[in-house]
Amino acid sequence: MPGADQEKKLAAEAAAALVEDGMKVGLGTGSTVAFLLPALAARGLQGLRCVSTSVATEEQGRQLGLPVEPFEQLERLDIAIDGTDEVTPDGWLIKGGGAAHLREKIVAAAAARFVVIGDSSKPVEQLRGPVPVEVFGFGAAATLARLGPDVVTRDVPPSPDGGVIADYRGAIPGDPAQLAARLEADPGVAAHGLFPPTMVSELLIGRGDGVERTTIRD
Repeated sequence: MPGADQEKKLAAEAAAALVEDGMKVGLGTGSTVAFLLPALAARGLQGLRCVSTSVATEEQGRQLGLPVEPFEQLERLDIAIDGTDEVTPDGWLIKGGGAAHLREKIVAAAAARFVVIGDSSKPVEQLRGPVPVEVFGFGAAATLARLGPDVVTRDVPPSPDGGVIADYRGAIPGDPAQLAARLEADPGVAAHGLFPPTMVSELLIGRGDGVERTTIRD
């Protein structure tokens, strides 16, 4: 197994070990989560209730025997586990390379504990981008015009919620909260891929043959 994949697998297995019988679990999206799902299924836990951030995760989870259900009846999750594209030392994330950041953010916000997993290429000193952006289909052209030339549409299908997927490719301020606030201020933006440290409980980063654990918030 290539080095990055081995690191992802180690981080995913460490995260799967945090899940206990009867928990309500949010399952993320992406290449690292692809290692999480079999690791979680292999534990044979009882009474799990899982929700998924993407169709791909839902399908893989069900194939492995995980009880994935629509995110309609659950008001709160015990834990959500997801990967990241980039993460800074203080816990700012960029997510959404797979265009699932709207649902990923909803699931993370609903969890008492949000655990982020990744390989050793994910930690960065400062976010580089691009930052994924999902805009509502209604009025999308007007929204994109307001956001300016730094936001470029991505040549991918609409999101599962009908949104247009784009990327912010401009400079990211030293304080990413400034960019987050700017994007959130536009009524046409459904979600952006900047996740603040206040959402993140801990990081599990595979490095070599081990896993580095960093607590961001208790």
